[in-house]
Amino acid sequence: MTTPFRPLRRYFVPSRTFGRYLARQFLVRLLALVIGVVAILQMLDLLDQMDAILAAEGNGAGALWRYVLLRLPDLLSRFIPFSALLAVLLTLATLNQHSEIVVMKASGMSAHRILLPIGLVCALVGALHFVFDQKVVAPSVAQLAYWQRFDYAADLPPPPDNLADIWLTEGRSVVLVKAVSRTGNRVVLDDVTLYERDAEGLLNAVTRAEFAWYTDGHWTLYSVRRFDIATQSVSRSESEPWGLAVPPERFFSLSIVPEYVSFSALADAIAQREREGLPVSALKAALYQKLALPASTLIMPILAALAGFGVHRRGQLFARTAFGMGLGFAFFVADNFMLAMGKYGAAPPFLAAFGPLAVFLIIGLTVLFYTEE
Repeated sequence: MTTPFRPLRRYFVPSRTFGRYLARQFLVRLLALVIGVVAILQMLDLLDQMDAILAAEGNGAGALWRYVLLRLPDLLSRFIPFSALLAVLLTLATLNQHSEIVVMKASGMSAHRILLPIGLVCALVGALHFVFDQKVVAPSVAQLAYWQRFDYAADLPPPPDNLADIWLTEGRSVVLVKAVSRTGNRVVLDDVTLYERDAEGLLNAVTRAEFAWYTDGHWTLYSVRRFDIATQSVSRSESEPWGLAVPPERFFSLSIVPEYVSFSALADAIAQREREGLPVSALKAALYQKLALPASTLIMPILAALAGFGVHRRGQLFARTAFGMGLGFAFFVADNFMLAMGKYGAAPPFLAAFGPLAVFLIIGLTVLFYTEE
């Protein structure tokens, strides 16, 4: 039965056998490179951290395996695009060396038809990469950071849902909260200190409370002591209302680490900060980067195409492969540079995340059209 999309499919991929052949050639090399590159990097990283892990009392081989399981997802996420670049280069260079690309072009196939099966595999890899980042990488990075904070201590309990040392301003006052914990729907602030200032910004009182609760839409301080600088007196009270116009979730959005949370959690934190009128450019740059990193796999066939679409009789296969690799490395450098610019507010978040993708896509297409003969 002929479907209405069959003519369009046959225009881009004239043969299913051809498409499966190219996709298989690329996928086999991609898997081999991912396993090889990540295994070597994991081994070197483990050797670097082994002394620190085994120095903790009670740690042994089990702690080393735990470190590998927590570190491996991050290494996979970081080097999937790089491995995709190398896999495309090897695939196209091999096809060119065996004159298979010459045969394909002689049959009337253009460059985009040859690259499409590889591009479809890259799109699938990019989608799986995004899901893997949100479901596996972010939690493992957070757990590893928590474990490293306590010097790889053995029998460490799960990380609590709390924060520490939160500073914020409320009117003229500066507030320090030593710990923020959440149990169910209740948020408790422990060891609260308010530094009250006058209109000239000079300190006129210090208020300390053992803890504060958020109930019925407002905060209440408990076990309060207030030192008045003008009178040099200390007043005490069991509890008193606190007119802090900050909802509990703001404390958690203030100290969020983009690498430790999923895309949806980071988007929720950004929305919370925007409602509070707080700056979000750095968080938005990190949010867009969670999309841009998996999407970078999509442009690797374009950047590496020069290795396959030169005239074989001219030779210089190694030089063209090296140029394609250079384009890929330049992309990774530009991507990291723009990400840093976005985090520090020197570039708009969207441009910082997707600017290198657009620029190098144009460069890759330009080089491909120039070398197409």
